[in-house]
Amino acid sequence: MSDAAPVVTIDGPVGSGKGTISTRLAARLGWHFLDSGALYRLVALGALRAGLGEDAGDEALADIARGLDCDFSFDGVETRIWLSGEEVTRELRSEPVSRSASRVAAVPAVREALVARQRAFRRPPGLVGDGRDLGTVIFPDAAVKLFLTASTEARAERRYKQLKEKGESVKLSRLFRDLEARDERDMNRAVAPLVPAEDAILIDSTELEINEVVDEAYRIVKEKLPDI
Repeated sequence: MSDAAPVVTIDGPVGSGKGTISTRLAARLGWHFLDSGALYRLVALGALRAGLGEDAGDEALADIARGLDCDFSFDGVETRIWLSGEEVTRELRSEPVSRSASRVAAVPAVREALVARQRAFRRPPGLVGDGRDLGTVIFPDAAVKLFLTASTEARAERRYKQLKEKGESVKLSRLFRDLEARDERDMNRAVAPLVPAEDAILIDSTELEINEVVDEAYRIVKEKLPDI
């Protein structure tokens, strides 16, 4: 039964590395993967394409969330994402979409519209989820809850490197300010703020390499779920 499928949640702020860690952990476990942030980015992209600005009404954004025509594929290494039949994987990671997604995610009606869609990803043999409120709101009964963090400086530098490798023109100082603003919005929004679950295990990735974080996450999962 789907309800019996174990879940590992990896929550944390933008740039903490949770997306990479989650996909690699899911691949190592042979489990399904959920990038919950991609759903909010899809709503943001849909709103931008519809010409809705920052003053878009909550209900208009919720309508986009409820009507999302999207699809995901995960090959054990990379998650590819489609919106209305068009692959938008790269576009979802652009800075305009990222900034808009942070605002969209603070809309209660949007979050409510996406709850059931996220929970539907839970199916055997298990699910690794990457997000900001998976351990507190979406999967409060998750078998393992991790909260991944890193200093703002480290996160800004990682984001800068990612965008430069994609050929985008960005400034590190701007990314740093954007991260601080997005952290403020995420941590202080009225619905599902970005906070560790009470039973979450914190991992600070500031000084760690990706493989070290994946190894630590895997060690924790095997310790909590020795029979998998």
